[in-house]
Amino acid sequence: MRLEAVGRALRRWFSKAERVVIIGVGNPLRRDDSVGVEIVHRLEGKVSERVYLVDSETVPEDYIEPISDFRPTHILIIDAALIGTVPGAMRLVRDWKDSGTAVSTHALPLQLFCTYLVETTGARIAMLLIQPKEVDFDEGLTPELKETADKLASYLLKIPGLGCD
Repeated sequence: MRLEAVGRALRRWFSKAERVVIIGVGNPLRRDDSVGVEIVHRLEGKVSERVYLVDSETVPEDYIEPISDFRPTHILIIDAALIGTVPGAMRLVRDWKDSGTAVSTHALPLQLFCTYLVETTGARIAMLLIQPKEVDFDEGLTPELKETADKLASYLLKIPGLGCD
C-alpha cells in the first residue's frame, strides 16, 4: 500500500482517538527490521501530550504496564514484516487477529501481545507492517526504508491530535 492510501486509512482510524500509544518494534542490529523503532525516534519530541511513544525494540511485552497506565484509546504498532511486496511498502492491519498473513521478523507473535493489550486496556489496536529490504545483521536502514521512515513520521505528525499543535 502506498503512503497516501495508508495515510488516509490512518487518518480515519485515528479520527476518534483520545489517547494514543505508538509502539516501534524492531531489532536495531538487523538493518530494516528496526524501521518501527526508527519511526518512533523520528517522532520523539514532536508529538502531543496525548501520544505516548514506545521504543520497544524486540520486547514489546516489557511495556504492557506503562501502556496500560497511560489508558490509551488507540494503539498503533509499527513493525517490519514480510508482506510479499516491494521494500518500503506498507499494510495497515486493523484486524490484528488476521495478521497471520504477514510474517513478523520477531519471535513473539504480535497477535498474542495485541490480545493481552486489548484485555488490559480495551484500546483499539492496529498494526502498520512495513516490508523490509534487508534484515541481515548490520546497523542502519537501507535507503528505501529510510525514505519510508522519514515520510511516514512526517505524515503521522500531520494527523490532527498526534503532532504538537
